[in-house]
Amino acid sequence: MGLRTVTHMDDSLPTELHRLRHRPGADYTPPVLSLFVVHASGDAAEYEQRLRSALAPAVRLRGTADFEQGSLPVDDVPDWFGAISSGDEQRAPQFARTGRDGYVEHTRGGRPWELQDWLYRFDPDEDSRGWEWWDATPAGPSRVHIWVDSRGESFFGCQELLWAAYTAGADRVDGPTLQQSTVWSAER
Repeated sequence: MGLRTVTHMDDSLPTELHRLRHRPGADYTPPVLSLFVVHASGDAAEYEQRLRSALAPAVRLRGTADFEQGSLPVDDVPDWFGAISSGDEQRAPQFARTGRDGYVEHTRGGRPWELQDWLYRFDPDEDSRGWEWWDATPAGPSRVHIWVDSRGESFFGCQELLWAAYTAGADRVDGPTLQQSTVWSAER
């Protein structure tokens, strides 16, 4: 197995986007990945699709947007995610509202993310995002494993990932924990 380092540079953008759209192969897998265990409200496959649909536009902006501007384009952000991240409760579906409440509880009173603030965390010059998307694997009818490359770090900035994970329909998110990449490979 080859090794790859997360750099959050422009050359990693196409591979991170590809992993958001398609399950990655075992080539170039880092020796360890960070695992989040999601207990979803509802079907695991639907949850995974919503999570990927929220993250993909933000990762794509990393390579296309001018982060020096006052606001970033939101055209590709799913309506449900835009609604919950803009405080528009009436437009947000129940799974997103419940997830918002779960995020606030998980972060012990942390504030919900504003959409623009959340998108700016994907700025390639921003050092606070300590992870790159690797994969999501079903682990039961309503359980999903989220795998990210955290450069082997057990403690890293991931609040924006937790926001997306909860608002996509998580009842609870446990982790992160470092796992050998062979654990992920066995789930593929």
